[in-house]
Amino acid sequence: MNSISRLCFVVFLGVFPLSTVFFLTSVQFSFSQLNSSSFWTRGADMPSLTTETTAARIDDGIYVIGGYDEEGEGVGMVEMYNATTDTWVEGIAQLPLPLHHVSAASFGGKLYVAGGYTGDWTASDRLFIYDPVTNQWTQANPMPTPRGYPNAEFVDGILYVMGGDGGEGYARALNATEAYDPVTNQWTVKSNMPTARHHAASAVVDGEIYVIGGRIGEELNNVDLIEKYNPVSDRWEVDLQPMPSKRSGNAATSLNGNIYVLGGEQNKGTFNDNERYDPSTDTWTKELPMINARHGLGVVSFDDKIYALGGGPERGFFTSGINEIYHLNHDTTS
Repeated sequence: MNSISRLCFVVFLGVFPLSTVFFLTSVQFSFSQLNSSSFWTRGADMPSLTTETTAARIDDGIYVIGGYDEEGEGVGMVEMYNATTDTWVEGIAQLPLPLHHVSAASFGGKLYVAGGYTGDWTASDRLFIYDPVTNQWTQANPMPTPRGYPNAEFVDGILYVMGGDGGEGYARALNATEAYDPVTNQWTVKSNMPTARHHAASAVVDGEIYVIGGRIGEELNNVDLIEKYNPVSDRWEVDLQPMPSKRSGNAATSLNGNIYVLGGEQNKGTFNDNERYDPSTDTWTKELPMINARHGLGVVSFDDKIYALGGGPERGFFTSGINEIYHLNHDTTS
């Protein structure tokens, strides 16, 4: 270090406490794994403000379904965002029943919306199916287990619904796993998820379902664990690297063989965290955080982008119409 460099370093220490130096150094190290060419932009905001919602995609149409409105009331809201044109489409048929804390997945050009809570916080056993061709909803055979805030994913044409809450003030976390066959309109009971929980995130990679985070009780008793379900063997695996942060009310999507877990809440507030899990190496990497921290948001992926829609910027009944888009670099590595 030359004399000028030493002088600059001394001046720096004189201006900033040593603890600040260590903080700045740690920040640089924490984000050293981030790919600087990945970035967030803001898409067209939702027409309505919502939280405790969900999202699913059919082609380039992203559907945001159910949740609370600005008054804290459950709604039958369904809004569709065209990811190609960055516009919201009018005239989408609403849910037959106002619901919040629902879960949704798409298959065969249709949406499947499972569970949720009615206005009096009764856990729903309903399964609604939306056909965009007719713009109509139909009701399928109900789930064997009523539940709010479950996780729903399709694998090989079968809908799997896992976990959730029995509707007793978040006090009855569930581990029930049930499978629905759209061809026969019948449900089958599967092996229970090892850890009963609700407000979790989920995603599918290589035909296996990953349930990530969530909470196990009435309070914000968050967990950081991942449990993986193999539909072929009907078995769960639990020995996986936990998420770096304990979150509930988070959401996830899979893209290019990785799972991205965004947002969530804790006792101190909401998360803007964006953490990527690589199932092939069982490792986590911190990605660039969301612009706005939120919980109860909808997250989907399309065309090498991740869309994070709606959600509450603060705990409770706070709402938003935020639409943030994460643009991934193709060369992102662990």
